[in-house]
Amino acid sequence: MKKLLLILVFAGILFSVPLTPTHAYMVKYKEDWYKLYHVHYQQYPDDCIENIYWLEKAAEADFCNPQYVDFKIESEKQWEKYRYLFQMHINLKLIEQHLRLGRTYDKKCIYFYDSPWKDEYLRNMEKALSCYEAGLYYWQEAKVWCEKASAPSFNFLFITDKQAWEDENARIVSGDLDYERMLTREIERLKKNIEELQQMDKTY
Repeated sequence: MKKLLLILVFAGILFSVPLTPTHAYMVKYKEDWYKLYHVHYQQYPDDCIENIYWLEKAAEADFCNPQYVDFKIESEKQWEKYRYLFQMHINLKLIEQHLRLGRTYDKKCIYFYDSPWKDEYLRNMEKALSCYEAGLYYWQEAKVWCEKASAPSFNFLFITDKQAWEDENARIVSGDLDYERMLTREIERLKKNIEELQQMDKTY
């Protein structure tokens, strides 16, 4: 009897709560797409591919109105630099995700006993190579936006609310951040490993 009473009370509470309509959220602007990008503690290939999709959509999308940005835009010049830094940052994140994805398919070392799995390794290594080469494309894009954000007209303009982006920009300018050097090294090593694996006989 007590159990039945509890069920009736619970049902009464449940049906007395008014149903509130849910509102669809349109993902339209660059800032909206970027919010969908996220990094997992342990990232699998599907997670990287998902993030690459969100970031590419963000790179292609228009900016929202300045009043809807997540910090206060105080001048047209600040708005201009924000756009350059954002584009640069998106391309840097695309490089990171392609590196993460490439490393899941990469084979750092080739051993003499790898020959029985030669074809499978080669397929994966070609995927890794395409990821690293895509990273080089995004690096060129990032450098273009970095150059725009580093124009003399912005010398005394710093967006403190986007300090991480400002730091990325400064590191590219100083040469401390150079994905081209890293990606070129990985591509050369990978091509050498692919060539070595292709020459192997399936003898083991």
